[in-house]
Amino acid sequence: MKRLLISLFFLLSIPSLAFAETELNGANTSWILTSTALVLFMTLPGLALFYGGLVRTRNVLSILMQCFAIAGIASILWLVIGYSIAFADGNAYFGGLSKVLFAGIQEDTLAGDIPESLFALFQMTFAVITPALIIGGFAERIKFSAVLLFSSIWLLVVYAPVTHWVWGGGWLQQMGLLDFAGGTVVHITAGTAALVAAIVLGPRRGFEKKPIMPHNMTMTIMGAGMLWVGWFGFNGGSALAANGDAAMAMLVTHISAAAGAMTWMFYEWAKFGKPSALGAVTGLIAGLGTITPASGFVGPSGALVIGIMAGFVCFNAVNIVKQKLKIDDSLDVFPVHGVGGIIGTMLAGVFASTELGVFSGQGFTLETITSIPQQLTVQAIGVLATLIYTAVATYIILKVVQAIVGLRVSEDEEAEGLDIVDHEERGYDML
Repeated sequence: MKRLLISLFFLLSIPSLAFAETELNGANTSWILTSTALVLFMTLPGLALFYGGLVRTRNVLSILMQCFAIAGIASILWLVIGYSIAFADGNAYFGGLSKVLFAGIQEDTLAGDIPESLFALFQMTFAVITPALIIGGFAERIKFSAVLLFSSIWLLVVYAPVTHWVWGGGWLQQMGLLDFAGGTVVHITAGTAALVAAIVLGPRRGFEKKPIMPHNMTMTIMGAGMLWVGWFGFNGGSALAANGDAAMAMLVTHISAAAGAMTWMFYEWAKFGKPSALGAVTGLIAGLGTITPASGFVGPSGALVIGIMAGFVCFNAVNIVKQKLKIDDSLDVFPVHGVGGIIGTMLAGVFASTELGVFSGQGFTLETITSIPQQLTVQAIGVLATLIYTAVATYIILKVVQAIVGLRVSEDEEAEGLDIVDHEERGYDML
């Protein structure tokens, strides 16, 4: 009898030992709840105000409306099928359909040690901001109907599959790609799509003939500040835990943001004689976007280098795209997000090493991965695959949308402004 009781006690203790890591963690859940709110705050109102201030007065409401509408439609599509494509069990390239309409997600269903409903919601906010970033590439000249149709198809054809490749158990994750919070998934996809869209639609009226200046830098700086704060949830929340990884991700995010802003500001000051607010906030966003893929792997010194490189390289990328290549990427999505995502993804393969002294990260050691060059090869494959797939798919989607509803407003409508043409409202109507 005594032996039976001992055996029974042992058997009853096994589930608590085996599933200890799958019990809900209140601290982690609280942090991801907060991070989810911060990431949504990045789009509404952060990105909406940032982009809204950069366009001309007659188009400000259209930008705010595009951000708002994308937040709504992307959320619904993520529920219906996007989350399943990204995170359900499937093959190396495409998730299955077992989580359509969040099937199987209940109050007590866990993803790790947080509710799966929370994980799905957190990922939904990423699915919201990524297509919203793209609108900066075709701002002030695209039909509202085209924005909605393009964003919907693009989310399901580009964003969700690439998410599966990198975070959902797909082929890039299996290769060992380091992308902590979205260098490939968010920034390279959005930047590349914006560049392709800018080429397909063509430049705005007056591009290269006269400066097209932001109408409200106060609004833009407010939006940039909101993005800076929200990015703590974007990168820190990607640890999916309230722990040292999240804290380090937040620290390196802040360092890179500050370094990017100051590098751009001082470089512009030396080059043109005066520092501009536009340059400082653009450098800020470059620093934030560039640290994103590396934020969970690098240390503060590595983040400083990444931020400085972001400010310098992205500054010159803007000039190359607009002045050399004559591409009207209206709000510099590819030079800032696309180029920044590429730099950050590649440098994650360097500064994650623990063999670099004060510049070491915590992502891998030379014992677990043969060499930094080997990891850089994996990073390069991830960058090229994401860039090529996104470019080809985006081009096809744009042509399909053009055939269905058209892409660009007429010259007269562009001159009148999209606020009136698309919405019969004005962003400013104070007289």
